Amino acid sequence: MTRHPSAISGRTLAGGLFALALAFGAAAPAQAQEPGDAVAKVGDTTITEADIAFASRDFADQLRQVPPTQWRGVLTDVMVDMQVMANAARAAGIDKEPEFERQVEFLKTRALRNAYLAREVEQKITDADVQAAYDKEFADYAGEEERHARHILVETKEEAEAIIKDLEGGADFAEVAKEKSTGPSGPNGGDLGYFTKGRMVKEFADAAFALEVGQFTKEPVQTQFGWHVIKLEDVRKQPAPELDEVRERLRQELLRERYAKVMEDLKASTEIEVFGAKEAADDKGAAETDGETKKAD
Repeated sequence: MTRHPSAISGRTLAGGLFALALAFGAAAPAQAQEPGDAVAKVGDTTITEADIAFASRDFADQLRQVPPTQWRGVLTDVMVDMQVMANAARAAGIDKEPEFERQVEFLKTRALRNAYLAREVEQKITDADVQAAYDKEFADYAGEEERHARHILVETKEEAEAIIKDLEGGADFAEVAKEKSTGPSGPNGGDLGYFTKGRMVKEFADAAFALEVGQFTKEPVQTQFGWHVIKLEDVRKQPAPELDEVRERLRQELLRERYAKVMEDLKASTEIEVFGAKEAADDKGAAETDGETKKAD
């Protein structure tokens, strides 16, 4: 959810100022700043550290194109220019024009909406809520079957058959893979790690999933990559993902649920009338009826 600058809490603002101070580096004043500290003065208007913090959020995309040590100077220039032009607009009476007043009211409404969202939706979803959602979703998780296998890949069937004879004679699979496999896993003893059946080409998967743990294929397995000898190391059920892997998804789901509940409650206690809705529905129905009549003609 996009958060308008006016929706930022005091604690968030303080954190933003701290982050700005770190980014400004040598360009920042030596002593720590408070939100109300003055940065510049334009006519009778004082530009404060809080103004700079708000501007840093509004101009975040543009700041990425500027070295961090220049951010403070750039933001100060932006705020000074903005205030100079705002003063000129007031002098010209623009702030009293009905269209401008409607725009201000809209921006104020949007800022209030964002502030309420931040306090009553975003800040209500805690780490404990996310943990509880994770525990509930994955309590009885049963993943796909996974197999841990090694393989030795060679170019010809004859080479593969010779390797199988060596293995039957007691040769170590991993060492033979290091010596003879042409696949990228060869230097690692042919280790492919864990995989589900769908991740491998059909011929390879069928052979690997037909083995018992500790067995290797007694016949070479041909795929588009060449000829394989496969050994099965282990079988397991795919484990549930770690919390960090799904944290953001779970949080977004909780935010959507919380938002829907908040909106439902607010609308239930508010008298709402949408003007023109019936007329629009009647017009749509009439258009559809007219269309059907023309088709019939």
